[in-house]
Amino acid sequence: MAATFILEIYTPYRLFFSETVEMVILTITDGEIGIEAGRARFTAPVKCCVAKIKDKTGVWKPLFIGDGIIEVKRHRSVILVGSAEWPEEIDYQRVLQSKKDAEEILKTESFHFEIAAAKQKLKRAGTRLRALDAAGLSPASQ
Repeated sequence: MAATFILEIYTPYRLFFSETVEMVILTITDGEIGIEAGRARFTAPVKCCVAKIKDKTGVWKPLFIGDGIIEVKRHRSVILVGSAEWPEEIDYQRVLQSKKDAEEILKTESFHFEIAAAKQKLKRAGTRLRALDAAGLSPASQ
């Protein structure tokens, strides 16, 4: 059996996840990284991505996480993010509408802050769609 550690994921609204796991893969500013038990301590910014959690039974679970921060310790890692969702929680039609809205804003001449917000919205929508695809829940993947 592989070594395990406690992984906790918090959003501003709830404790999203708290279990013993074998590994988590996510994206930080330097690129994709895998965290396992006993890894050296560090803290890093987390980027919006489709993360993958390998539970203690060896099963991989994809999930959407927004921007945030991770603190890794020897036997415990904590991720604080603006949002986190299991693919089953993602509303496909809402994501498509959000993507369309962001694309419309980017087509028009807007203020700099509106363009930056629309780009972030578009990125989150694309990442949510990839999470649905990873779980086989996207209408396009069925």
